[in-house]
Amino acid sequence: MHANQPIGESGDLTWFKSSYSGTSGGDCIEVAIIPGIVHVRDSKDSMGQQLTFTFPAWKGFLATATES
Repeated sequence: MHANQPIGESGDLTWFKSSYSGTSGGDCIEVAIIPGIVHVRDSKDSMGQQLTFTFPAWKGFLATATES
């Protein structure tokens, strides 16, 4: 991901969308980071369910997702 831009707040969380997401309305995720935890949600359903990762689990997810 490139630098993130804040897109809104939900409770105590400030959500960010990747600069890779663009504005064409495609499939995107948003993340909110608090100490030790990464929250993830679907950008098209901000009121829907969220995934929560510890930092080690998030790093593992990103390593797997970015493999060629």
